[in-house]
Amino acid sequence: MKSVESIAKNLKNKKIILRLDLNVPLNNQIVTDSNRIDKIIPTLEFLINNNAKILILSHVGRPKGKIIKELSMEPICKYLNEKLNQNIHFIKTDINNLKKQDLFDGKNDSILMLENLRFYDAEEKNNEEFAKTLASFGDLYVNDAFSCSHREHASVSKITKYVPSYAGIQLMSEITALKKITNNIIRPITCIIGGSKISTKINVIKNLITKFDNLIFVGGMANNILKNRNYQIGKSIFEVNCEDIVENIFTLSKKENCNLIYPVDVSVSKEINGNVSVKKVNEILKDDLILDIGPETVKILSKTIEESKTVLWNGPAGYFENKNFQYGSLEIAKKIAERNRKNEIYSVAGGGDTVAALNKFGLTKYFNFVSTAGGAFLEFLEGKKLPGIKALE
Repeated sequence: MKSVESIAKNLKNKKIILRLDLNVPLNNQIVTDSNRIDKIIPTLEFLINNNAKILILSHVGRPKGKIIKELSMEPICKYLNEKLNQNIHFIKTDINNLKKQDLFDGKNDSILMLENLRFYDAEEKNNEEFAKTLASFGDLYVNDAFSCSHREHASVSKITKYVPSYAGIQLMSEITALKKITNNIIRPITCIIGGSKISTKINVIKNLITKFDNLIFVGGMANNILKNRNYQIGKSIFEVNCEDIVENIFTLSKKENCNLIYPVDVSVSKEINGNVSVKKVNEILKDDLILDIGPETVKILSKTIEESKTVLWNGPAGYFENKNFQYGSLEIAKKIAERNRKNEIYSVAGGGDTVAALNKFGLTKYFNFVSTAGGAFLEFLEGKKLPGIKALE
């Protein structure tokens, strides 16, 4: 896989088809979270500084092949205009009616953006002709949308058959970071994993158990572990019918010598915004709601992080949106950040809720890498070969 940075000298006046993931939340046509946009700015600035012409391809939402005005790329184009301080020309013309000669025909047209790719059902069907059409618009293709690279879509996996293709700066940095926690590991290595459904991450967990020294369960996922260990979890969220999954996790961890860690105390309430009390896991009542890990658990996690050289965090420790239940997530973030400042640990965080927590705490910059990808992030951790990456190789 070649990086676009490797051909910097050959980019002048080249027409670059740039696949980005600009699928950001909109409220009344206003961008409300710019994390994904911020991540791809370096690639855009690199191409601009090397005098390339840029055609941006992206999507927002799930229009399923229909034109939905509220899911237009236009407000995102306007936001990017201001962010880059560049004139980005938004093209509303039907992609199937566009010709290469129709693009970049104005004197100031050095950056263009096409309408939502998912307005065309051919995109998600990975249609050959649609991929050919997209490829015909430029001289080179650059994929800087790691978070879409687990999709077999025309603009991600099929397009590379018809135009010389390269990886963008953000995509390369994502893969480099993930390889450091899956292949080129500096030990001891620890994974902190949360989320409400253990079944959606079981393949990730199985893959990580064979590679990691410590696996720490927090959040809703820890409730399944506690329930399996015959602790009362009250009214807390958990996933039904996953007893065999949990048993397999314990069996595999013993076989692979991976240390499993789960809460010894928790913060509970009778309702989601109620009063807080800390309880040992054997003190939980039937009407309790587990909403965070407790101080003794935080001490165990902090000691584990202190003894680790590499850490992956995917899933907050509790209902961090409420300040009464942010303690666990905040302490985990602070401990990792503290060791990161001293260059004593390599840290990767991923998943929407984890990123949101780090942003809330203002600690994102103290992690070596924070991934904005969701499904692609997890599938990479499962050990899967992502279609978009395979296509670039």
